Amino acid sequence: MATLIIFIALCLFIYIGNKNTSSVVINHIDINGNSGTKDKNLKPLRILHISDLHLENISISPDDLYEKVENQPIDLIALTGDFLDRKRSIPKLSSYLEVLKKLNPPFGIYAVLGNHDYVLRNKDLKQLKNMLIQNDVKLLQNENDMIDIDGVQFNIIGIDDFSTKRSNLVKSYDGLEKGYNLVITHDPNVVLTMNNYHFDYLLSGHFHGGQIHWPKPYHLVKMGKLVRMNMVKGLHSYKEKQFYISEGLGQTGINIRIGSRPEITIHNVHLSPVIGE
Repeated sequence: MATLIIFIALCLFIYIGNKNTSSVVINHIDINGNSGTKDKNLKPLRILHISDLHLENISISPDDLYEKVENQPIDLIALTGDFLDRKRSIPKLSSYLEVLKKLNPPFGIYAVLGNHDYVLRNKDLKQLKNMLIQNDVKLLQNENDMIDIDGVQFNIIGIDDFSTKRSNLVKSYDGLEKGYNLVITHDPNVVLTMNNYHFDYLLSGHFHGGQIHWPKPYHLVKMGKLVRMNMVKGLHSYKEKQFYISEGLGQTGINIRIGSRPEITIHNVHLSPVIGE
């Protein structure tokens, strides 16, 4: 009898966990911009942030994704890595990128790679990069780009994956001019090494919110110091610098979630023309 009860409980656990992978949460985050305050007379910069697609274990179709965001006003899209880790999944990525292109964000789509993407080697990794570029995604690997937003110089700094020791802060900030600094990266642990590198806001992923966050995400301990600081998901601050850790849209390992949900995030960054002046 005890064995039967354990078996039923396990089946229920797996069933609920798998069902949770289709229950997408859309989070809206308000961030004070370069002036430190919100100007109600100015529209915020609206950034759609998607992380950790993990196309081998994702329960959200491209059509599902489009339906959830098509009516959201989007200015810029940030993709923070871990698209896939198998060669066979590369063609599948195209449909998701086409959906994002349909949103037609005026300031473009930017991306960085994550540790799972780097499981691919040589020509397969090159194929992934080409897939992104061919779909009008600006891939930043320890690089930066600048866009002008109503007179505000807005710097997008793409720091390569920290967990696989590919981050290079010197290269990432090379040639950067004064402006609002948005960092996109995969592993948020990099913030602990950025004391001498200014950013106004940082977007990341990597932890999946624990994915199985019950009773606690003990399995994440090996994934860096931020976990031991109880910084696993959502909005955080380190030395007065704000950063966000997405729970990701897909799963890794097994396709279940307990105590976490697939996440799409829209960050409303309130800028003022102070820097441009």
